[in-house]
Amino acid sequence: MAAPREVSERRPFGRRFLTDPARLFQHNAWDNVEWSEEQEASARSKVQENSSQLLPQDKQEEYEVNAKRYWDDFYKIHENGFFKDRHWLFTEFPELAPNRSPSQNGDSAHRFSNKEESNSEGLGSCENGHCSLETRAENQLNVIKSTPKICTEELAAQKSSELNQSDGDYPGSSASYRILEVGCGAGNTVFPILQTNNDPGLFVYCCDFSTTAVDLVQNNAEYDSSRCFAFVHDLCNDQSPFPMPDESLDVVILIFVLSAILPEKMQCIVSRLSRLLKPGGMILLRDYGRYDLAQLRFKKGQCLSDNFYVRGDGTRVYFFTQDELNDLFTTAGLEKIQNLVDRRLQVNRGKQMTMYRVWIQCKYRKPTAPPL
Repeated sequence: MAAPREVSERRPFGRRFLTDPARLFQHNAWDNVEWSEEQEASARSKVQENSSQLLPQDKQEEYEVNAKRYWDDFYKIHENGFFKDRHWLFTEFPELAPNRSPSQNGDSAHRFSNKEESNSEGLGSCENGHCSLETRAENQLNVIKSTPKICTEELAAQKSSELNQSDGDYPGSSASYRILEVGCGAGNTVFPILQTNNDPGLFVYCCDFSTTAVDLVQNNAEYDSSRCFAFVHDLCNDQSPFPMPDESLDVVILIFVLSAILPEKMQCIVSRLSRLLKPGGMILLRDYGRYDLAQLRFKKGQCLSDNFYVRGDGTRVYFFTQDELNDLFTTAGLEKIQNLVDRRLQVNRGKQMTMYRVWIQCKYRKPTAPPL
């Protein structure tokens, strides 16, 4: 069977010309918007300005040491109400949908549906640097306010270690198609997958750094332990075990997750995740691109290092280039299937405000045979 072809670095639909301001505000979004040289220069200037003053090293270390607490606090405040519906999930990533076929596994770029529109009240809303449009994605799930399940990192690690020691007996060991979402939050990707994909061979793992986030997933009415296993995991701790063995996963999902990690730790994390993939398995990523609206809105004093910032709530975010992501994945031994930039113009019609979003979407596959 022929290997999937590499897709174009650009989205395959025409440029949208924006010449009439009155017409501009009748719409919510345009795909694949071209930036002028002036826009690029202006964005670069803003980044130079907001990164000219770095936080002192002791403050940077404090944010690293307390990272878990900041994310726990974030989910305690927002629970699952911060995000919007991920209408684009199965269009962009058909690998997650039912009735998969080999030809779907990353051999073409899939554009956003034109029917997809963000809540106009949320357009441009950036709370503490978290732009509600960053995922435009998140299902508003009904969290059951029952007694929280015990889910400490220590217990999760102990349970995972015990499971890995039993010969092939681990959650999802009998499944024929296994998906792991890293940084699952309140379940805004996991539950749409479980609701949409009724493949009896499917098993979905999901983990998060935040105990509060994993509690939200486990206490959701849609959580089904026969099809899903949620656990607390610290990606930056290479001694923290996974509940599944190496080369057992078909898909690993990273949606606005890698950007929250200290840049110097990213390569180790991507390499760890690549070891979990079966030959032919894929990592699917969507994350912030360089000069995204969220980057340009940071003020002086919030920059930790080049293109890496701390938000007002203590969580952190990095803004990638395509080359940086390509280096991370290829160094981990994966081959590129897709690496594209998605520039979108979004408009708040009520406030007559335009916003330029920049995201990067990637698909990288583990070779089916080791390189010669």
